[in-house]
Amino acid sequence: MHSETCWVGVDVSKSTLDVYVSSPEHAFSLANDPDGIRRLIETLHPAQPRLIVLEATGGLERALVAELMVAPLPVAVVNPRQVRRFAQALGYLAKTDRLDARVLARFAQAVEPTPRALPEADALALTDLLARRRQLVEMLTMEKNRLQAARNATVRQDIKAHIEWLQQRLKSTERGLHEAVEASPAWQAKAELLGEVTGLGDVTILTLIACLPELGQLNRKQIAALVGVAPLNRDSGTRHGRRCVWGGRAPVRHVLYMATLSAVRYNPVLKAFYTRLRDAGKVAKVALVACMRKLLTIVNAMLRDQAHWDPAHGKTA
Repeated sequence: MHSETCWVGVDVSKSTLDVYVSSPEHAFSLANDPDGIRRLIETLHPAQPRLIVLEATGGLERALVAELMVAPLPVAVVNPRQVRRFAQALGYLAKTDRLDARVLARFAQAVEPTPRALPEADALALTDLLARRRQLVEMLTMEKNRLQAARNATVRQDIKAHIEWLQQRLKSTERGLHEAVEASPAWQAKAELLGEVTGLGDVTILTLIACLPELGQLNRKQIAALVGVAPLNRDSGTRHGRRCVWGGRAPVRHVLYMATLSAVRYNPVLKAFYTRLRDAGKVAKVALVACMRKLLTIVNAMLRDQAHWDPAHGKTA
């Protein structure tokens, strides 16, 4: 096998790893367990693949990605939507695990996505805690809705007990999040800087630290595109379509939206910017998204320059 021509696609499911190697062309399946991952690495090492591509599968790929990075072998985790559209463009309308692995290998060769860096274990743990917090909040909302609709006294008592338990778990999880940040000098420094910006609450700050480690390392256009608040063109010929935002990191975008709702009321810079956009005729949601982008640009510049927020002048100092 030649490293410059060897591309690998791995379709990850709960129980199996379907693998396609481009040169020499062959496909095989392994169990998605420690033994299967070890055998996969032993098979790929002599091939010296230029890139191994997997789809993001909600965490099922995490163990494999970590072991490939330690190996070390170049690996990239890509958006499943991109791969599916790539497959449709190639004419692959059917979808099977083995076919998906083949498409991933072709995607690796055609697109060459950037291999990811090995994330720190602490960062992964913080991300898991944040995900658990979101789950607890969602369950609390559902139980409170059920309580409003329940009429039976026994059922209401049971729901109330569950709500109380969920609230205790939520407090415990939030305590764990704060302790994790306090244990890291780098995270603590970030949290202190971000905490100076009016509108950014604890959840937003924790999410930015855990889910957007690139903050402060990219320029304003790159960070906006990464989060999904950059306006994208929809032009063709003489037609100029409406700009829109989509894609990006949903957890970051969701908390940024809630933070901006507060910032346009209480942060003097964002409030003035929002008012100016509304006075210029922008609809409320368009103005709000523009404020999300401005808020993200501000905190990106603060972390990049290690600058403090100056509320008197409404800029970093």
